[in-house]
Amino acid sequence: MDGKSNQTLVFYVNGEKIIESQPDPKCTLLQYLRNKLTLTGTKLVCGEGGCGACTVMISKYDDKNNTIRHYSVNACLTPVCSVHGLAVTTTEGIGSLRTRLHPVQEQIAKSHGSQCGFCTPGMVMSMYTLLRNNPQPTMLQIEKYLEGNLCRCTGYRPILQGYGVFSKENCSMGEQCCKNKPNDNEDAKSNKENGNYIPPYDPTQEPIFPPDLKVNYKEYNEKRLMFETNQVKWYRPVTLTDLLDLKEEYPDSKIIIGNTEVGIESRFKNMKYPVLINASHVPELTDINFTEDGIKFGASVTLSKVEEVLEKAKEELPEARCRIFTAVAEMLKWFAGKQIRNTAAVGGNIMTASPISDLNPLFQASSAKLEVVSKGKSIRKVIMDSEFFRGYRKTVVKPTEILTSVNIPFTSKNEYFESYKQALRKDDDIAIVNAGMRVIFENESDVIKELYLSYGGMAPTTVMAKTAMKKLVGRKWDNELVSIACQYLEDDLPLKPDAPGGTVEYRRTLTTSFFFKFYLSVAQQLSIKGIIRGNPIPRSHLSAIEPAELQPCKGTQVYELVSAAQKDDNPIGRPIVHTSAYQQTTGEAVYIDDMLPLKGELFIAPVYSSRAHASLLNVDTSAALQIPGVKGYIDHTDIPGQNKMAIIQEELFAVEEVTCEGCLIGGIVATSSEIAREASKCVKIEYQDLPAIITIEDAILNHSYFDNPIIYNTGDVDSGFKNCDDILEGEVHLGAQEHFYLETQAAIAIPKERGEMEIYSSAQNASEVQHVVSDILGEANHKVKCCIKRLGGAFGGKETQATHVAAMAAVAAKKYNKPVRMVLERDDDMIMTGTRHPFLGKYKVGFSREGRISCLELDLYNNGGNSVDLSVAVVSEGGRNCYNAYTIPNLRVRCRACKTNIRSNTAFRGFGTVQGMFIMENIMQHIIDENSLESTKVRELNFIREGDRTHYNQIIKDCNLRSCWEECLRKSDYYTRKTQVEQFNRDNRWRKRGISIIPVQYGIGFELAFMNQAGALVNVYTDGSVLLTHGGIEMGQGLYTKMIQVASAVLGIPMDKIHTSDSSSNIVPNTSPTAASTGSDLNGMAVKIACEKISKRLEPYKNEKGSTWNDWVLKAYNDRVGLSATGFYKSPGLGHDPTTDSNNTHLYHSYGAGCSEVEIDCLTGDHTVLRTDLVFDVGTSINPSIDIGQIEGAFVQGYGLYMLEDYKISPSGNLITKGPGNYKIPSVGNIPRQFNVSLLKDAPNTRAVYSSKAVGEPPLLLSVSVIMAVKSAIKAARHETGRRGHFRLDSPATPDNIRMACQDEFTKQFPPAEKGTYRPWSVKL
Repeated sequence: MDGKSNQTLVFYVNGEKIIESQPDPKCTLLQYLRNKLTLTGTKLVCGEGGCGACTVMISKYDDKNNTIRHYSVNACLTPVCSVHGLAVTTTEGIGSLRTRLHPVQEQIAKSHGSQCGFCTPGMVMSMYTLLRNNPQPTMLQIEKYLEGNLCRCTGYRPILQGYGVFSKENCSMGEQCCKNKPNDNEDAKSNKENGNYIPPYDPTQEPIFPPDLKVNYKEYNEKRLMFETNQVKWYRPVTLTDLLDLKEEYPDSKIIIGNTEVGIESRFKNMKYPVLINASHVPELTDINFTEDGIKFGASVTLSKVEEVLEKAKEELPEARCRIFTAVAEMLKWFAGKQIRNTAAVGGNIMTASPISDLNPLFQASSAKLEVVSKGKSIRKVIMDSEFFRGYRKTVVKPTEILTSVNIPFTSKNEYFESYKQALRKDDDIAIVNAGMRVIFENESDVIKELYLSYGGMAPTTVMAKTAMKKLVGRKWDNELVSIACQYLEDDLPLKPDAPGGTVEYRRTLTTSFFFKFYLSVAQQLSIKGIIRGNPIPRSHLSAIEPAELQPCKGTQVYELVSAAQKDDNPIGRPIVHTSAYQQTTGEAVYIDDMLPLKGELFIAPVYSSRAHASLLNVDTSAALQIPGVKGYIDHTDIPGQNKMAIIQEELFAVEEVTCEGCLIGGIVATSSEIAREASKCVKIEYQDLPAIITIEDAILNHSYFDNPIIYNTGDVDSGFKNCDDILEGEVHLGAQEHFYLETQAAIAIPKERGEMEIYSSAQNASEVQHVVSDILGEANHKVKCCIKRLGGAFGGKETQATHVAAMAAVAAKKYNKPVRMVLERDDDMIMTGTRHPFLGKYKVGFSREGRISCLELDLYNNGGNSVDLSVAVVSEGGRNCYNAYTIPNLRVRCRACKTNIRSNTAFRGFGTVQGMFIMENIMQHIIDENSLESTKVRELNFIREGDRTHYNQIIKDCNLRSCWEECLRKSDYYTRKTQVEQFNRDNRWRKRGISIIPVQYGIGFELAFMNQAGALVNVYTDGSVLLTHGGIEMGQGLYTKMIQVASAVLGIPMDKIHTSDSSSNIVPNTSPTAASTGSDLNGMAVKIACEKISKRLEPYKNEKGSTWNDWVLKAYNDRVGLSATGFYKSPGLGHDPTTDSNNTHLYHSYGAGCSEVEIDCLTGDHTVLRTDLVFDVGTSINPSIDIGQIEGAFVQGYGLYMLEDYKISPSGNLITKGPGNYKIPSVGNIPRQFNVSLLKDAPNTRAVYSSKAVGEPPLLLSVSVIMAVKSAIKAARHETGRRGHFRLDSPATPDNIRMACQDEFTKQFPPAEKGTYRPWSVKL
């Protein structure tokens, strides 16, 4: 059957024919592109198709229609064997800096839509594919196409706005848009001259489809393929007979189309599939036919094609016939990303039998008919009924049978169908609960004839509510139906309190809430038809079923233009494009894993603990070492220096005991990363479990802390409480947040002579990597060089914890005397590295009747994890800045860092201040809600003012808080909209809106004064070019761009004469981390000082008439004038000021205000951010586009923290939410529908370079406005059931928390189980 020879794989990449004689069936297209073809623009981020960074375009000839079809795919899941006869296009293939930029590449760069740049090639290729199919898309189509692409930096707005130029509906000229006119060369010339030129998109100029693939279509597509290597056979049959023969011979083989399930199981669940059968070329499985009772789809038809066919059928057929089609098509809009839908097959969705499948409840409720067949047997017809799913991932289809088709039925006029899904994130997310519901009435009546209710997420299989379906038949569709149905559903769909997935009460509530929506929807349709007389549904209840109208994101960005007197060549204050943006769009920007392999290079994969706390009894590496390609194993015995990383006070490798999951034990060294990863899974570790402390509550109970409490005290708290009109007490918790930088932790270690080691690291601090590696290797600092070009995101997560990877690579490099590369897989990165610290705040607050706070006692706890890292500093910073923007005369804050057995938590954008301020705003809201006070007035009453002293005794200077606040009130039209929100809430029962405005004051600088220093080196060469080096790290925030702007302004030369290659410890030593929003302040001043030295030296040569910069440089060189200068800067005035008896902890403060309006679905907990207005004080902006990008990116990241990102750990201390499939960061659909940002005008800051201010962290706090707006909306919902006053809403306010806080008759049916009576699926850290 197999034959004795493998066939040759042939495909095209960027127009070049690729011939592979022995393809590896386990190799993905991404691995082939990066490792074999060195096309590194396509990035590896997750390996599971959840982020879109690996997006490429596949082009395929359609012989039936004589057309070329283009579609985007995730290269990380696409087997390279599956692209036989196809054309692959990567970002390198559409444009480059060496040739020309494609408009898609140029536009995202010019629109400031590329920051760290790691997601950019994937964004480019998604947009490029859309334009190849639709040259003039709508804005909503652009958004939908980008749903499968994640970005952690930009906040998405500049990407959407940039790509909006390709949509004529985004043009203010309307029908007069130039896209509706013939080419007008005069207009184009005018636009070029005035700087408004937008590169046109001309589809006729795209590369042609390889003629070979069209001419020889049959050769490529109608011949059977078989490849075999590494004990894996890969088949591509082209006839049903061949497919059935293979399935008979290999009953346990896996049938794949898009590999979207098997690819993940193989990579992350260590599943072994020795035989894979690609069924994409079997005609019977790809046909689509209209039948008498529906549409019959072949099992291999992709979900995108199913959606396309159903949408067309809806347009052409009567509405009554298409109700199931409508529901399925609507569900598909929210099914994964476009890349997944383009490859995943409808049959695969059925046969994987996932209990949270989005489609199976719909197919089951519609009684969809399947056809299955096996060798020698006739076609067997199977109905997807309540008996179809036989157990977890099991169906009635036999192992030797093949699913050939599914028939989605038409509906009748007496038949109604709806689909429902609730997920953590609406787009590109797996369901928490979903449902398909169908009712058939007796003719022209409201009497139920048949009822079908199918649910996902409520059992190990998709399940039907049999009792409800049976008992409700014969009943009228009236008001009594819902309460009766809810009782039956409670019995039909039980969930134990410890059920996998957690949120049990919420999931059970969704089952009845969905039915209520179904009841309302059908009742409304029956009422319209006159079958139900009168108006059975109150108008306010219709909000439960009225779809939220999706509007494309729009917004404004307002900043101050530079003075007319400023010279044209002075770039300060101008919106300069990120200097690496164009390289990032074309894939030419080089990150650690993009560096070409060195001769003899080895790879290392980590071996770490799977237990939270245990003694190490034995580590058996024998099986791993037997795998071909494995070089060896390293652990603590291979460390020549000390097995300790000083700054985080942690061992590199565990010796006798592991103290968390992810605790490093050793590493497998091999000739490839794939071999190393495979072998690391073969290491067997024996443990003796020890008691583990996981949560803050556990730590408090066990008195498990890292240090003595840090206490801040001002005024007389005890006496203060005696004089208060009112006192409130409460608690609030804020959960963890994964950094989810798109580039994982990475390092390359290169051994040199005499003990030298060269490290290329993805770290925020070159000096820290240098110091740690020096200690580990037992070498002096001058023997270790750390170089850093750019990072694909960091956000604090690469400040201290990048040292683990660099140190491991260095130990292996030292042992084997070979270059060693270590790049963490996404799941390893999330397990091995820490997160933002969870916080618990316990407070007692005293205040006046008007809401003026006079006294506050606050206990702050953070979950530090298994080593101290920066946890004490983080909780200290939380206590120092907990007052936010308010003056509290009597304040006592006790701060404790809890020692637990989870991975050590670390720095994250906002560094404790984010948590402390959130707690303060909750305290403020508690006062407001409990006493029914006006929120803006209470906050204004408590505002900090010029000259006030903080509780750490710093005098507030240049306070711009009120200016930001008043401008935000005005720009957001807050009071008018608040009135409109109140009216909306009166008119709507099941959808509510809320609006909130929040102030921010944020102190800038490191807590430790010695860290507030920076150095720079400026070298001027005789050709006039300038090489600029400083201690700052470029991680997407535009630091390199700003530093070049500073140098350009001081030297008076164009920016293109200045270059920054990288940051290196052997050029600028003893650097502080690029953190605490100080990158531009510190390094900018150092660069300015160095450039001023050069400028001063050139002063004698500047007066010669007609001379230029190049002339001055050459003359100075000939006169032996030094053309190299260092700059050193330290922030002045920090520490105790005896003249005012104050403590200057911060150099200055940044200010801002944010207003957000939201709408929630009270029945599901879903929400939409309708509008956000931000006003922020950046002083005099060095680069407005970069500053606005930082504000938007920080806000959206903060939105993720407060509203979305639910980091889950099991009671035993194991991470549950690994990868983008389980851990959800904001996507393009989460950002405010209207997103407005304004930079405060006329607010120069005399304490920083060119009067600017820090901007990296502070704007994140403004996203508190979203969770407070949600809380306001929930309050309106609670008022409907008579509930008043304060209620607790912890962060993140995920749909389950929102829904259960609303409290109504549906939530009342499912009270939570008593705490302590069961073991929860996950715990609150």
